[in-house]
Amino acid sequence: MQIGEASGATGVSAKMIRHYEAIGLIPAAGRRDSNYRDYGAEDIHRLGFIRRARDLGFSIDEIRNLLRLWADRRRSSRDVKALALNHLAELDGKIALLNEMRGTLAHLADCCDGGDRPDCPIIESLAGAAPLHHRH
Repeated sequence: MQIGEASGATGVSAKMIRHYEAIGLIPAAGRRDSNYRDYGAEDIHRLGFIRRARDLGFSIDEIRNLLRLWADRRRSSRDVKALALNHLAELDGKIALLNEMRGTLAHLADCCDGGDRPDCPIIESLAGAAPLHHRH
């Protein structure tokens, strides 16, 4: 199938398919006589794997490792789990930071009366006149 069909089948944009090909995440597609890229079932399966991994927030390097493990029939599930748990710890750290940022912004929004006057604790904090209550 051509790139547009591969994109439709996997939910990966044609631009990202070309990018994944350029960085070696997927092998270069075969070419038809018309010079159009030609993707087969294995390519579609690989793109689906990549899409699902990206949906879970894995980085390109992590996906590269996951693809390597996927292809290795002698892999240890311990290695796959370790990679997943490491990513989970990163997500937990990001969630904690986002919650802290949310708390600070909620506090600032609560302190602002939202009226017609120009004084605003949100602007004052962003300008450095009032301290933010979270560590960044």
